[in-house]
Amino acid sequence: MRFRGLDLNLLVALDALMTERKLTAAARSINLSQPAMSAAVARLRSYFRDELFTMRGRELVPTPRAEALAAPTREALPHIQLSITSREAFDPAQSERCFKIGASDYATLVFLRNIIERVARDAPAVSLRTYGSHGLSGSALHRGEIDFLILPELYMTGGHPKARLYEKTFVCVGCRSNKQLSRQLTFERYMSMGQVAVKFCRTRIPSIEEWFLLEHGLKRRLEVIVQGFSMVPPLFLDTDRIATMPLTLAKHFAKTMPLRLNKLPLPLSGFTEAVQWTALHNTHPASIWMRQLLLEQAARMSPQHENSRARRHN
Repeated sequence: MRFRGLDLNLLVALDALMTERKLTAAARSINLSQPAMSAAVARLRSYFRDELFTMRGRELVPTPRAEALAAPTREALPHIQLSITSREAFDPAQSERCFKIGASDYATLVFLRNIIERVARDAPAVSLRTYGSHGLSGSALHRGEIDFLILPELYMTGGHPKARLYEKTFVCVGCRSNKQLSRQLTFERYMSMGQVAVKFCRTRIPSIEEWFLLEHGLKRRLEVIVQGFSMVPPLFLDTDRIATMPLTLAKHFAKTMPLRLNKLPLPLSGFTEAVQWTALHNTHPASIWMRQLLLEQAARMSPQHENSRARRHN
């Protein structure tokens, strides 16, 4: 396809070159031979009247013109792909699509693992690739780096469609041998006990309870800080440390670890976990299919569904 004399396939080549910075690796990433990629570079240079890349050893170094083209090219490709080249029907049983989902370790363990099982059964050739959600934003959706972003709704930016999934509540968790948890936990004792806390990604984004304490000018006794909830339980086992964790995740670990769950002595209300996707995917059959799976699994996690299932088993 051409637009004002430019073969739009060359934009795919340009994006690959900017990403890989090596001719052979860029060619491989878009299934081109090295001679075909070399020819694409020559055509790009001719169209833009610029060298675009120079060689430094084996690495391609972009010129200022190539750097200026990188962002609009990366932004345009998802629009072209979804608006023009991706109109085929989606058959889950036959598709080999890979869905890229940004999700925390918590959401992966207690929510996405059920989606993975469902996909393996209904769409055996479909795969899922997860990325840590904290540090990702709506711009990653817009650029096509991920298909879905699962986050607390309060962390989400505007400009992209979203849907609520499930409510999330927190509890105080410690080792079953921790005698201080054998009775009701007061706010004063909670604040004075050594704690394992979660702060996400390189920017050290604080967790929900940390936001609450910071807003009220309160400082607890942090002894260990980790980057995800799945790292927390091993670091308070056989100690007097405590942690604040999502209830569903604490119950998950309590199946295999000697944990004690206590009511959190903070006026911290529950909040909503949600899923967001780019507007470009809004009517795409594959996206609609995956969103339906996510929403169906979220409905199974509702208190009403849990109560109904418990009654059936009694």
